[in-house]
This record gives sequence, C-alpha cells and structure tokens, in this order.
Amino acid sequence: MLGQYDQFLLFGDSLFQQSCNQDRGFAFAPALQDGILESPVAELQHKAFIRRLDIINRGFSGYNTSQALEVLPHIVPIPAHAHMILFGANDACLPGSESGQHVPLEVYKNNLRRIIRHPSIQTQSPRLILVTPPPVNEYACEESDAAKGIVGTRRTAEHTMAYADACQRVGQDLGVPVIDLWDWCIRMAKYEPGHPLPGSKRVERNGYLDEVLSDGLHLSPAGYRTLLELTMRHIQRVWPDQSPDALAFVHPSWPDAPKAETQDAGEA
Repeated sequence: MLGQYDQFLLFGDSLFQQSCNQDRGFAFAPALQDGILESPVAELQHKAFIRRLDIINRGFSGYNTSQALEVLPHIVPIPAHAHMILFGANDACLPGSESGQHVPLEVYKNNLRRIIRHPSIQTQSPRLILVTPPPVNEYACEESDAAKGIVGTRRTAEHTMAYADACQRVGQDLGVPVIDLWDWCIRMAKYEPGHPLPGSKRVERNGYLDEVLSDGLHLSPAGYRTLLELTMRHIQRVWPDQSPDALAFVHPSWPDAPKAETQDAGEA
C-alpha cells in the first residue's frame, strides 16, 4: 500500500517564516522542496525533496523559545519525519530592550532542551537538526531599527555569539546534530580570534555580513542559499540515507503509475 508523505518541519522564528518568500529572489524552503542547489562541490549539488517529503514551514516571526513552547503542541504535523529547529535571534535581544523579546541565556538553553524533549516531538521519533542563530550586523540593525522609529541598541554581535554557542552546547549534550550557521558566517567574514567580532561596531562594517543578512538580522537570498548548502552538507554527512537521491518517490513516476482502463484524450 502506498503511504502518506512524511514531513520535514521547519520550526523557528522569522528566519524560517521568511524562508518561503521569493520576492527578493532565492528562498530556502521552496528550494528545499523543489529546487536544485548549484554548487562547485559536486557532492553538494542535490535534487530537491519534491514527491519524497513535504516541507512544512512553521516559522513564527518575533517568537522566542518561551513562546515557541506554547505553540509547539498545536503545530507538529503527522507524520513528521524530521524537524529543523532554529531559534535564538530573538532570545538574544539585550535585556531591557524595547521589544521585550529577551530570554536569559540559561532559560534559552533549557527551553531548547524542552523543545527537543517535548512529547509532541518525541512521540514520532523524528530526526532532529538544531540550527544556531546567525551573526548580527550591528550597523545594519541600527539602520533598520532607526527606520522603524526604534531607539537604542537591541542586539550586539557579542551577545548573539553567546546564544549561538549555547545552541551548539545543547546539541552536543543531547546528541542532536547542529548546523552552526553562526560559525560558518563568522569564518566567511574573515574573523581573526582575539579581535572584535565581524558585525560589531568596534570594527569596520563587514561586506560579507551585508551580503548574507538583509537588514543585519534576517537572511538575504545569499544567506538562505548558504543555509541550504549547509543543510544538504549535513544530511549527506550525517544521514546519507535521507538525501533526496536516496529517497524514492512516495508514488511512482508516470511510466510506472497505475493506468486507467480508459483515459480521455488530452487529459494531463
């Protein structure tokens, strides 16, 4: 008997909510579902998950991990094959900032553990991926906030680094693979240990972070393309049996599909 489509859940904040938006060009979620990643590295070029898995976007703009725990029991699809969890950009707002999104670091770590261990997730024994929040570009964040009439600094490069490190540690503690988006971007931004972080206003504005972050916080099309490449690198390294090439169509290709006894001419 032919089965249902398993589902690959993207659970996170605005970084996932906006990952479907193609107004600016390349978008992560549509490409994961039905796109081709062009890469100079042959093993990173991939078919998409179309007809193999359904990509389900459950991104919630502005949410921190405490709010995520409130909605989690209501949004997990069945059957859920894999979960990709990306929170921390809002938790990492500075204490006392106008948005009220800040979550203390230890609470953030505990919230991530609670999300991973939540019965709504564990009952289906899915494969899990944690993603660290990306760096922030303080220059662009300040410009974006000023355009919205927001006064004062809400995020810093150093504070966000602590949350990315905490996400990495939670993954290590629980045996959950982590895509370290923060580390990749920082290395690509030519960070030199012992110097201020790229994105900090203590150093010159960083061109790479301007390229991968649209407003200092959210991913640009180039940033989402980077996330897709890191995701496929992870799947092929950790779960090679789950790469699109290794998964069969849920329903057969047209030449092998069941044929009706009669078919109207021109029927598609």
